[in-house]
Amino acid sequence: MTESYWDDDPFPKAYLLTFRTYGTWHHGDKRGSVDRSGFHKFNGRKMAENPGLEEKEAASQKALPFLLNREQRRAVYHAIREVCRFRDYAIFALNVRTNHIHVVVSAQAKPEKIIEAFKSYATRRLRSEGLVSLDAKVWARHGSTRYLWKDRSVNAAIEYVLHGQGEDVPETF
Repeated sequence: MTESYWDDDPFPKAYLLTFRTYGTWHHGDKRGSVDRSGFHKFNGRKMAENPGLEEKEAASQKALPFLLNREQRRAVYHAIREVCRFRDYAIFALNVRTNHIHVVVSAQAKPEKIIEAFKSYATRRLRSEGLVSLDAKVWARHGSTRYLWKDRSVNAAIEYVLHGQGEDVPETF
């Protein structure tokens, strides 16, 4: 019998998932962006700052930018934990900010589907608790999906999510 040197598991050890609230980060933003032709490549460069493009995208929004207050952040936090319990995902780190969410999670699922579930459960909870209106646009499209294949990558992502977000890290709910 020949020893296999390849890991046949199609899923990484974990994912670092990030998704934003609606209207809080546009292409051309000084922080950079990746969702334009030629800029969405693994370890690729980000788009340069482009105030004109950023203004154009902001002007084309169909709703005001959405920021999560403390109660809304609490609801999103618990909704994401509920998804993980229900679907048997292992959650290593979660940080719900006012304009974005970071999650380090392990699952036998594609990361885009995980983000969809997080957004769906969170929106449903926000609405059921009366924290947003039925027509509120809460989330930006898509999200960032980083595959973490090595333990050191998982550990670095956990450290970043829990302690790399600046001084104003939200309390644990």
